[in-house]
Amino acid sequence: MTRAWVLGSETQRQFVASLIASTPPGWVVRLEPPETKRTNPQNDLLHAALADIARQVTWHGVKFNTTTWKRLCVASWLREKGEQPELIPALDGAGFDVIYEQTSKMTKKQLSELMEWIFAFGAKHGCEFKEPQDGIIAR
Repeated sequence: MTRAWVLGSETQRQFVASLIASTPPGWVVRLEPPETKRTNPQNDLLHAALADIARQVTWHGVKFNTTTWKRLCVASWLREKGEQPELIPALDGAGFDVIYEQTSKMTKKQLSELMEWIFAFGAKHGCEFKEPQDGIIAR
């Protein structure tokens, strides 16, 4: 059984310390820093890269906007990691809806991994990426 506690107060720290003190020999205790949410510069780079792909890449004869490219990239990245976006029957009964992971909820590490995937995809399809300029990003 795996348990995790966030050490948000002195009381919580003392509680976890007492658990460790009463844990039988042989158990493993891991302390990890909290995962931090993505940064604004990461977000800017994400949207700049997606805008570059939207301008330069045609997929099966169609040019998609940045939002569609974001959804396509996140879904493909998740599959490559062995995860799956959720495919749920539509509420109105007309087909299925894909529920994908929101980039706004990603950690720095997750967004870094996604960005590597996006840059690799773009490079494979002849996309030339430009650096975000002065914080102004086409969205």
